[in-house]
Amino acid sequence: MAVTSTTAAPPRLAHRDPRILAWLGAYTASLIGDQVWFLALSWTAVRSGDATQAGLVLAAGSLPRALLMLPGGAIVDRYGPRRVVIGSDLVRCVVMLVAALAVAASSPAIWLLVAIALVFGAVDALFMPAVGALPVRLTTRTQLVRVQGMRSVSQRVATVVSAPIGGAVLAWGDAESAFLLDAALFAFSLVLLWRLRPGPLPEAETGVEEPESGLWEGLRYVARHRVLRPLLVVTALMEAGFAIPMNIGIVLLADDAGWGPGGMGLVLGAWGIGAAIGALGLTVAGRVPHPGLLLPVGMLVMATSLVGLGYASRIGVGVACAAVLGIATGVVGGSGNALVQTACAPGALGRVTAIQMLVGVGLIPLLYPVGGLVASAHGPSTVFAAGAGAMLVGVLVAVVSGPFRRLSPAGGGEIGSRKDSGPTTII
Repeated sequence: MAVTSTTAAPPRLAHRDPRILAWLGAYTASLIGDQVWFLALSWTAVRSGDATQAGLVLAAGSLPRALLMLPGGAIVDRYGPRRVVIGSDLVRCVVMLVAALAVAASSPAIWLLVAIALVFGAVDALFMPAVGALPVRLTTRTQLVRVQGMRSVSQRVATVVSAPIGGAVLAWGDAESAFLLDAALFAFSLVLLWRLRPGPLPEAETGVEEPESGLWEGLRYVARHRVLRPLLVVTALMEAGFAIPMNIGIVLLADDAGWGPGGMGLVLGAWGIGAAIGALGLTVAGRVPHPGLLLPVGMLVMATSLVGLGYASRIGVGVACAAVLGIATGVVGGSGNALVQTACAPGALGRVTAIQMLVGVGLIPLLYPVGGLVASAHGPSTVFAAGAGAMLVGVLVAVVSGPFRRLSPAGGGEIGSRKDSGPTTII
């Protein structure tokens, strides 16, 4: 008599899953398009007005994204991420075509550039949480670590290639060509996402709270969650501690130490290569066995590397510290994102992703002027020391939080284990 096996087939690995690869391609195209758009908008604004008007245009693009990110996450959870990303890409294509026509017709008025930037920023506030909420509907939770590692590699690649591409297109064909390139990139993203057929929303495990739709319900859910609450605080402190020194402090440090633009480029390049290596290692490993231990230890490495970079007198030491910082950033960032996706109830992922992104793209940039003031008063090294201090506070939050600290294989907190076929109760 034939025996039929009832053993479930092993999950398809993320890097071999056509749906994940299509999602990653759409995400990468969107990242490149966003950065080319920013370069083209800046170039057009400067050529169409004075410095004050150019600043107004750039601020107009950032403001709606910061204000609408949280409502955008609520819309994602209510209507589903696939509908939102498709609609967002479609609108972005139209906006880019309008911008190209405006530039081709004549030098566009500042008010028109402001209007285009406002629309684009508002649509971006929908796209970003939606694209981040898709992976849980495309693969099993055992593959989320790999997915987040692949996502981090994609971010590094987009950062490296977008500036040369945008600069070359602007030099060759002016802003009109850059906007048309953006329209093509968003159209490519749209085609990939249109062909995706995400699975149903994963069911939360028995006993795990699934919050109702709505922005305030999502915020209350995060505030009561014993893992997400400290995790989001920890990741926010990590982002602030890293972003301010590496975006503001590094320029002043390179000038103060006499490294010059070339030395600054070497340091940032070393960080980028290190971050790609860390993210690639996370992708290959595919699991984080002790997330409650890995994140604080990784942040300690980041804090130490920041201090070493900030007080480095020789360019070689600075490059080495930046490389170590990059590796730790790739591992900690990808692990934190994977932990958010596994700890969060599936129906709240859009809102929780929006909270994450709001901190990174909306709130932390507001602290850049503070970093500049600190550097002017006390020297650029102080900015790096302050960033390391913020990370140490994050380590302290992780250590004193019992539910976070106890995340381990024995406690059900392993991310990416092949034995882990469903949601884990870590609330």
